[in-house]
Amino acid sequence: MRRLIFVLAILGAAAAARADDDATAKLYKTQCANCHGKDGKGQTTAGKAAGVKDWTDGTLKKVTDEEFIAQVRNGKKGDDGKEKMPPFKKLTDEQVKALIAYVRASFSG
Repeated sequence: MRRLIFVLAILGAAAAARADDDATAKLYKTQCANCHGKDGKGQTTAGKAAGVKDWTDGTLKKVTDEEFIAQVRNGKKGDDGKEKMPPFKKLTDEQVKALIAYVRASFSG
């Protein structure tokens, strides 16, 4: 009986992790992919206009989590002072951390 409870607990945890992964992938798709692209290369119309960097070229390895969090939270302005990326202040800390992990795992190579 204990073994069954243990197995069910493991399966439940795996299902919860999968649901979290799915939620983060959906969040990326709805909040980030318009500019950064489904493939992380930034070759969308909006991404090209904003000068989005290609995340698949090793760029992410140079960015700390703290820098990444600050950019998601505060957005980014160009040298001309115009907004290139809006701030995403409505995202929870957990969502931001999950997005960073998702982006690093998906595009860092």
